[in-house]
Amino acid sequence: MTGTIMEYAGNGIRKDIVEYVQQSIIPQYAFFDKAHREDHAVAVITSALRLLDSMPESAREDCKDVLYGKSGDWNPREMLFAAAACHDLGLAGGRENHHTDSGKIIRADAKLMQWFTPDQIETIAQAAEDHRASGKTAPRTIFGQLVAEADRIIDKDTIVTRCLLFGFASDPSGEKTKEWHIARCEEHIRKKYGRGGYIKLWIPWSDNAAKLSELQDIISDPEALHAILSTKYDRMKNGESE
Repeated sequence: MTGTIMEYAGNGIRKDIVEYVQQSIIPQYAFFDKAHREDHAVAVITSALRLLDSMPESAREDCKDVLYGKSGDWNPREMLFAAAACHDLGLAGGRENHHTDSGKIIRADAKLMQWFTPDQIETIAQAAEDHRASGKTAPRTIFGQLVAEADRIIDKDTIVTRCLLFGFASDPSGEKTKEWHIARCEEHIRKKYGRGGYIKLWIPWSDNAAKLSELQDIISDPEALHAILSTKYDRMKNGESE
């Protein structure tokens, strides 16, 4: 998180919190799968804060008791910054329960306790727990909605790349065929992003809805989706830019 990204993300946030995230939180993502590395953490942080900054006043008024706390003294930018930064830390223990494990990590973080009250820590933890796209229930607070929406990076190339990377990670010996990898991605992408898929969007002022509709047009054309996956697979296997 350097340059303009850091200048933007750190605006209105205490310097020691920013430094802690930079030096101790984001580096942990280097040990996760390639779809959840440091760049993913930075992207979610930045997107979540931009969604907060562009929130209409009417929406702020509707959730002000949660956004600013009942006493009105919470700094929502700091809390969202922490929640977005920590949302995937649970991947250290595996993917299946990573969202709830992230919440446990946040609740046990002594450094975060220096800056946030117990109520704030709980809200931050819940936001991380509620980010998962396959979750069966809606996020409990606006913080969870913002992190979840930011985590839904609706970009064709990013989605295809991350899907293939996850498949490669599950096939370390490289025994699976190209056809297997493409079929796995096709099934996952249709199930998650296709019309009637399980992904849910929570923020009306986000541009994710329009991007999802465009992606669904591609998904509805099996030949087009297959061609995109095949081309990307070949490029990645040939060592070209991911």
